[in-house]
Amino acid sequence: MSMLRIICIVILALGVISEPVEDKQALLEFISYVNHSRNLNWDFRSSACDQWTGVTCNHDHSKIIAVRLPGVGFRGRMPPNTISRLSGLQILSLRSNGFTGPFPMDLLNLANLTGLYLESNRFQGPLPLDFSNWRNLSVLNLSNNGFNGSVSPLIGNLTQLTFLDLSKNSLSGEIPDFDIPSLQVLDLSNNNFSGTVPPSLMRFPRSVFSGNNVSFSNSSSSPPPVTSPTVTVGRKHSKFSESAILGVVIGSCTVAFISIALLLICANRKRKGRDGAATNGKKEKSTKGKASDRQNGNGNGRLTFFEGCNLAFDLEDLLRASAEVLGKGTFGTTYKAALEDATTVAVKRLREVVVGRKDFDQQMETVGNIRHDNVAPLRAYYYSKDEKLMVYDYYHNGSLSALLHAKRGENRIPFDWETRIKVAMGAARGIAHIHAQGGKKLVHGNIKASNIFINAQLSACVSDLGLATLMSTTSSQATRVPGYRAPEVTDTRKASQASDVYSFGVVLLELLTGKSPVQTSSGNGEVELVHLVRWVQSVVREEWTGEVFDVELLRYANIEEEMVAMLQIGLSCVSRMPEQRPKMAEVARMLDDIRNGSGSQTHTLNSPSGLTPAAAATQVCEAGPSTSTVAN
Repeated sequence: MSMLRIICIVILALGVISEPVEDKQALLEFISYVNHSRNLNWDFRSSACDQWTGVTCNHDHSKIIAVRLPGVGFRGRMPPNTISRLSGLQILSLRSNGFTGPFPMDLLNLANLTGLYLESNRFQGPLPLDFSNWRNLSVLNLSNNGFNGSVSPLIGNLTQLTFLDLSKNSLSGEIPDFDIPSLQVLDLSNNNFSGTVPPSLMRFPRSVFSGNNVSFSNSSSSPPPVTSPTVTVGRKHSKFSESAILGVVIGSCTVAFISIALLLICANRKRKGRDGAATNGKKEKSTKGKASDRQNGNGNGRLTFFEGCNLAFDLEDLLRASAEVLGKGTFGTTYKAALEDATTVAVKRLREVVVGRKDFDQQMETVGNIRHDNVAPLRAYYYSKDEKLMVYDYYHNGSLSALLHAKRGENRIPFDWETRIKVAMGAARGIAHIHAQGGKKLVHGNIKASNIFINAQLSACVSDLGLATLMSTTSSQATRVPGYRAPEVTDTRKASQASDVYSFGVVLLELLTGKSPVQTSSGNGEVELVHLVRWVQSVVREEWTGEVFDVELLRYANIEEEMVAMLQIGLSCVSRMPEQRPKMAEVARMLDDIRNGSGSQTHTLNSPSGLTPAAAATQVCEAGPSTSTVAN
């Protein structure tokens, strides 16, 4: 028994750590047998699940499920009987290294593998004949190597495959007729294939077969396009070296995200010219704070990750990702980025940031260290002279703004009261927590419905924290539009906790009315702006409280007093004088009281009408859906 095995077993017996010891030992043997130019922070005394670069474990730390080590500088043959011992491994990414020799056949033993990324190495020789053990494999990328020989027809046994890239090898013979219905992305270009493209693959565009000596059975017409255009993957990989950056090609990506890639590449080139040659690498521990840097392939621009983040990708991964624009906001544009390992993140590209690196890092450190169930966590950020990016979790349920205002009409699924009040309570708790940090001086500065996201528990997560102070004067003046902005705020960089309360009050009025903060109204041939706050105040002042509420809410029984109680809280938040507004902690407590049944008895807030909740609720019942004039 090796000394390393004995040490690991002793540590486990002593109960010092709860770790996948056998998996850990396999990886330690792997890096001890292969040359690599980049030092990894792998040590048997540290936690593989929480601290090792590129390693992800399952929820109970019993198995290692992902190993991502692109651009680490591995050289030589892959040592056998090491990684293949990770029985729970689902994702293996060793792209952009210098591995040589034949295909590592023992990887076929990884029965749980869903994604294998071995592109941009120097493997050679034939591919496996039988893939049947990879019954769960979804992504297989072996491009840009030296594989030769024919492709076995048994590749059709990969029935879960959605992505297959064998491009830029020396594969030959006829293309096998593998009919995999789940396959969405295929690239066989730049090989030595011959013969006729099989009918099962004619659904893909001809470009995926370019660079081969193949013909099509129906030469008079082009094959139809791929049936699933939503998957967008770069077909060429960035090859970073000390001589140059050859480029990043993002296939079928949105035009906007292509521009980000180009700008980032230019920024990296500029920095390379200033800083000189850089080493390959992916992640190393920072010397201060709770963040760590993960470099891109050429060691220039860094993604800085925060402690506790299990994501494992680098800047090059973002450049290669499929992306779509989610929205353009006050401080920049947000994109949904789908990475090659099926991870999806939200990437915010900031504009008009004028602060230097030190101040930017300090603000990101403040934001990144805030942890609360109702605050969207900042996972990572990127800073260069020309580009600033922030990486968040992606929320599949979308934003509060989308739920409230999208697709209004007969076929709309109603946004029910239970969910609305739950979102209001969650958002209030999140903002109150933000205000309680940093000596009670921290300000959000940009609270609005599009920055409140709905998590899996149908509660709220507040995003876009702390950006107001980073914006330029030009940007601040450009965003001086009515809606969420408190009347005393003339420069977004000078927002206060009281102005955050005002903005949240507008969100409460949105939840209650279903109306946007600012709307246009046509009358007498003229178009005028209708401000939600002033409209609600005027309607309540005229004692027509029932006219305020969203018609979608009027179908639910026994919620009138709760709606009126929330209306009173919202109106107190949007008081014109900042000192008359409640603190966010008090707002959160009052909203909780509504749900606990004590809101109407415990709190009687000042409102323009002076109505008690019971009296106002009577008006709501009398008004009913037939007389409501709320327009959407």
